[in-house]
Amino acid sequence: MPNQIPTSVAAIDLGSNSFHMIICSLQDGKLQIVDRLKEMVRLAAGMDEQKNLDAATQQKALACLERFGQRIRNFPAHSVSIVGTNTLRSARNAEQFIAKAEQALGHQIHIISGIEEARLIYQGVAHSLASNANNRFVMDIGGGSTEYIIGRHNIAHTKESLGMGCVTVSQQFFKKGEISKKAFKKACLYAGQHLEPFQDKFHSREWDEAIGASGSLKAINQVLQSMGWSNNGITLDGIEQLVGQLLKLSHIDQIDFAGLSIERRPVFMGAVAIVYATFKTLHIKQMTVSDGALREGLVYELLDRIYDHDIRSQTSALMAERYRCDRKHSEQIKTTIHSLLQQLEQHPAVQEEASRQFLEWAADLHEIGLEIAHSQYHKHSAYIIENGDLAGFSKQDQLVLSRLVRNHRKKINLSHFADLAAPWNRHAPTLMVIFRLACLLHRNRHTTLPDFGIKIDHHDIALCFPDHWLKQAPLTEADLAQEIEYLKDSGFTMSINRCTDQ
Repeated sequence: MPNQIPTSVAAIDLGSNSFHMIICSLQDGKLQIVDRLKEMVRLAAGMDEQKNLDAATQQKALACLERFGQRIRNFPAHSVSIVGTNTLRSARNAEQFIAKAEQALGHQIHIISGIEEARLIYQGVAHSLASNANNRFVMDIGGGSTEYIIGRHNIAHTKESLGMGCVTVSQQFFKKGEISKKAFKKACLYAGQHLEPFQDKFHSREWDEAIGASGSLKAINQVLQSMGWSNNGITLDGIEQLVGQLLKLSHIDQIDFAGLSIERRPVFMGAVAIVYATFKTLHIKQMTVSDGALREGLVYELLDRIYDHDIRSQTSALMAERYRCDRKHSEQIKTTIHSLLQQLEQHPAVQEEASRQFLEWAADLHEIGLEIAHSQYHKHSAYIIENGDLAGFSKQDQLVLSRLVRNHRKKINLSHFADLAAPWNRHAPTLMVIFRLACLLHRNRHTTLPDFGIKIDHHDIALCFPDHWLKQAPLTEADLAQEIEYLKDSGFTMSINRCTDQ
């Protein structure tokens, strides 16, 4: 838990169509929205055929983030949550752009998976509505993806993220802004094909109420209300009337509905096609629209972390249970990790607030690969962690955790840490050493450790044990001798002495 509860928190959603920022005051655990900022950047429209973000789009996005950054630059790191979604997940040059974007914002950006995006969207919707016992279906159309979720209360239990969004569908089927019945039919077929494998999962018989949660759905709702085609949210009849009017036009410049902004026109046809196909495929008759969305979900997730209710710890525990890990062994390792961290509390890697958390999660999950095979299990564990859908974890989080687990035994590959986001590229090698030693000292799973000492100075590691204990633990002594060689091959030196010599 952070040392000081912040008085303000901020969340930023770097979407494929729009960038959103929400700022809230925080008093006595209660949030009050004090500011909202939104700019339609259309990041997805700036991705070329090679999946690179073009220079002009990057410049437009960075100019927006400079403005956002002026508002939050002095916020403490633990009071800000910034995520990138579909386009930043898929752009080949996303890493270079993110480095510039982080400089503009003054805070770290986390890339989240489509499933994690869906979970957070549901959190934002659930917190914006009165709690009820209904199964809720939530739909969110982004610029490059559309999320479908079913949940009850604050828990999303069914989640999918499909690679179609208002920007990408508009670009693909309504090129140069041209509208035709043939193009609209192809766009709807495209959306329907994406949704077809999940038709039974999200069919209207599986839920009690439908809720829309995005700018596109808000815009469609506003058009239907203003034109008198619906007086109760988005309805199938209303959409069909909207489609009928749109197909009388030949170009998006002719779209002129009350309630529809000029800046949304270029992506409106794509959004309508996705909604129409969704309503038809899932047999939806009516959908209300919520103010809550991804950024609100981020704020409430941030609040949980501030008050030490981090869903990542829950996810870690649930995964350990699912893969039938030895919980007693994990707790032994955690106890030793805490002892090591206490002795190394002045080390920069240990002073990083999340270091203890990552080491504890690594202790929980380092043996999940045993469910696949005992041989090279650490590699299997690392693969599952890096590529799984872990609730609460960003892609960067999963990468840090997987690299710690991958290198907790056998040979060390320091190149695994070089491409991690700062500060983990600097600190993870030290955390790896701590984790390796904690695992090694509990290799036989029933060792009672004596008081022992550790010092780490750059790549120099000094351990000390009571002399009588090492003599009574020859296998551990042999393991430590082997560890000296593993560390030496990676540029570390480790000495082992009697504690009386220290």
